[in-house]
Amino acid sequence: MPIPTEPIGSIPRPAELSAGPASEASAATDRAVRDTVKRLEELGSPVVSDGEQSKPSFATYPIAGLPGLAADGVVVPFADGHQRQLPRLTEGPFRYTNRAAQYLRAAQRHASVPVKQAVIAPSMLSLLYPSDGIAGYPQQAFLDDLANEAEADIRSCLDAGAHVVQLDFTEARLALKLDPSGGLLENLIALNNRVLDRFSSDERTRIGVHTCPGADLDSTHSLDVDYAALLPRLFQLNAGAFYLQMAGETDPERALSVAAEHLPANARAFIGVIDPIDPAVETPEQVRDRVLAAARHLPADRLGTCDDCGFAPFADDTSTSRDTAFAKIAARLQGTALAAQELGL
Repeated sequence: MPIPTEPIGSIPRPAELSAGPASEASAATDRAVRDTVKRLEELGSPVVSDGEQSKPSFATYPIAGLPGLAADGVVVPFADGHQRQLPRLTEGPFRYTNRAAQYLRAAQRHASVPVKQAVIAPSMLSLLYPSDGIAGYPQQAFLDDLANEAEADIRSCLDAGAHVVQLDFTEARLALKLDPSGGLLENLIALNNRVLDRFSSDERTRIGVHTCPGADLDSTHSLDVDYAALLPRLFQLNAGAFYLQMAGETDPERALSVAAEHLPANARAFIGVIDPIDPAVETPEQVRDRVLAAARHLPADRLGTCDDCGFAPFADDTSTSRDTAFAKIAARLQGTALAAQELGL
């Protein structure tokens, strides 16, 4: 059996998506999705996605156009000095305005292989609630609404035939930077598990969790946080797969050792073998060696490969070209196949 390999999420968008008139946006998006799926399939990707061609960002797609949002929410600082800022919720009840299944169905129209779908973890959206509260809408009521909406988002993708639904939990490592005691991270994990526990064990085999230290405009927000402090807590999540940034890690051998020690018995680890913020395109041989390094720690039958993160998680991120992203994906596919041959799979 070959080593499974999957994309993580965003792929840089064609220029026409931002350059064309608004009246052409829908047609341009469909062309971008079709081209993304086609190029992934031509490279031999056994699983494809829409590359988040029409998401405004990986984090805020469910609340685009939601009334009762202010612009001055939680600020996420990146190592190079730039920032991203979440909205702040000003009123309830909280409801999603968009569901990820729409992106899934758009990709499925063009795909001849299984399609995965990324969704934002409820933990990220919990940061929309202000620290000083909302009059008439207590935090517990908000969390109840959020859990219901997140469940519906995941379930809509499973029902639509997603190969797997991937929860983007990029703020996990950041939480340890904001609160080194681990209290914030524990709260975020508890919220995610509150949603995951609503699914059957069979359903959870098709639900995975992705974590990374951010990858926006060629910078990270929490790479300086010890990965070994995160991984044992991350594996408390009741998911069937974990997509782990590893190619950009400063000490991957140590991180792989920790992952091997704590990975749940019924879960698969997809190891990141492509660094989206490194401008150099990896060679298949580099990828092969990264996979073989992971196989020294993890059983081959519970090992997969992926990219560390999406290549353009926000619509305005043009730091990596579309062609470079596909070249890196090609290296992942070829290198994973080389490793499988060496391992006799």
